[in-house]
Amino acid sequence: MNTFKLAWKNVLRNRRRSLVTILITTVGCASILIASGFALYTYNMLRDSSAREFGHITIAGKEYFTRDEETPMQYGIDDYRELAATLGRDEHVRRLLPRVSLSGLISNGDKSVIFLGLGADLAAEADVRGQFLNVEEGSLTNPAATLPSVLLGTDLAKSLNAHPGSGLTLLATTTSGGINAVDVQVAGIASTGWREVDKRLVYTDVDTAQHLLMSPRISTLSVYLDSTERAPEVFGRLSAGDASHAYKPWWEQAFYYYSVRGLYDRVFGLLGLIIAILVFFSVANTLAMAVVERTREIGTLRALGALPGEIVAQFLREGALIGTIGAVLGTLLAGVVVLTLPHFGLQMPPPPGRSVGYPLLVDASLPLYLSTDALIIALCATAAWFVSRKAAKKPIVEALNHV
Repeated sequence: MNTFKLAWKNVLRNRRRSLVTILITTVGCASILIASGFALYTYNMLRDSSAREFGHITIAGKEYFTRDEETPMQYGIDDYRELAATLGRDEHVRRLLPRVSLSGLISNGDKSVIFLGLGADLAAEADVRGQFLNVEEGSLTNPAATLPSVLLGTDLAKSLNAHPGSGLTLLATTTSGGINAVDVQVAGIASTGWREVDKRLVYTDVDTAQHLLMSPRISTLSVYLDSTERAPEVFGRLSAGDASHAYKPWWEQAFYYYSVRGLYDRVFGLLGLIIAILVFFSVANTLAMAVVERTREIGTLRALGALPGEIVAQFLREGALIGTIGAVLGTLLAGVVVLTLPHFGLQMPPPPGRSVGYPLLVDASLPLYLSTDALIIALCATAAWFVSRKAAKKPIVEALNHV
C-alpha cells in the first residue's frame, strides 16, 4: 500500500482528534502569516514614507553630512542646476528636487514662534510626499497673491491663529550673519501626521528661501528614482562618479523606519515563536495518543521485520500530512484576510509621536508564505519524530504485551 495513503488512513482513525489538531495548525499558520503580513505592510509603508521624505538619494555639499554648519548654507550646493542637468540624463532618475533648509522666527505681528522651514517646489513636494503631506485648508500656492506663498503646519497655524490668506513675516539669519525678514501670505495649511513637525513646519518656494537667507545656494538636491529597489545600484554609481559632492541614500536617514522595524521584529518574532510552540505541542499530543493506542501494532510490525526507522518514518509522514493540510488551509485563510481587509476600511490608532493613524492592512509575500508553510510542516514532522522514536525502539515483547 502507498505509504502516504496509509498515513492518511492512520490520520482518519480518530477523526475528531485529527480535525482539532488540523484546526489548531490552520489557525497557527494563518496567525503567523497575518501577523507577519501586517509587519511587512508596516515596513513597506515606512520605507515608502522615508524614501518620499528624503528622496532615494540626497546630494549635498562635501561636508554637509559630517559637520555642523556655523552659518546658514555654509556647505550648500552652488552649481545645482548644472548638477541636476547631469543627473537628469540617468535613465533611472525620475525627479530632482532642490531643497533649502532654513529656520528662524515667524510672526503674525502679535506673536513670534520658532519655525523650521523648507524651500522647495511645493507642487512637486506634495506630489512625491503623497499621503504623507495632506493639505487640510487652502491650496499649495496662491498665484493671485502679491506676496510669496507659504504652507504652514496645522499646529503652527493654530498657534499663530493663521488661515489661508493671512499675512505673516519670516525672520532668519543670513549667510553673512545678519537678520533678514520677508513678508509672506499663507496659501494653505498642511499636516505631515507628525505633531512635533506640524508645530514648526513652514514650506515656501526655493526663491523665497534663498532671498530670505541671501544666498543662491541650495541645501540639498533630492533624487527620486523609478524604483526604490534600484537605489543601492544607482547610489553606488552616482557617488563613485562625483567626488565634489556628498551622497547619502535614504536608508541612512530613515532612523524611525529602522527603530520600528527592530521593535516589530522582536514583537512578532516572539508571537511567532509562541504560536509555533503551541502547534508543536498540539501535534505532539495528538500523535502521542496515537502512539500509545498503536503500541501493540508497533510491536506486531517489529515482529514482522519492520525496522525502528520505518516505524518512525510512518509517524513522520502522518505528522507531515497534518502539517501540510493545516498549512494549506492556513494559507487560504490568510489569503482571504488579505483580500477582504481593504474593503472594511479599518484604521490603526496613531502610533507614538503621530497625530493620524494608518490603514490596517496585510501584505502577502510568496517567500513569506512558502517559508511559513515549510516551518509548519517541519514542526509537525518534528513533533511526530519526538513522540514516536521511543516507542519504535521499545522491545518487541514489551510492545506486544502493552495494554
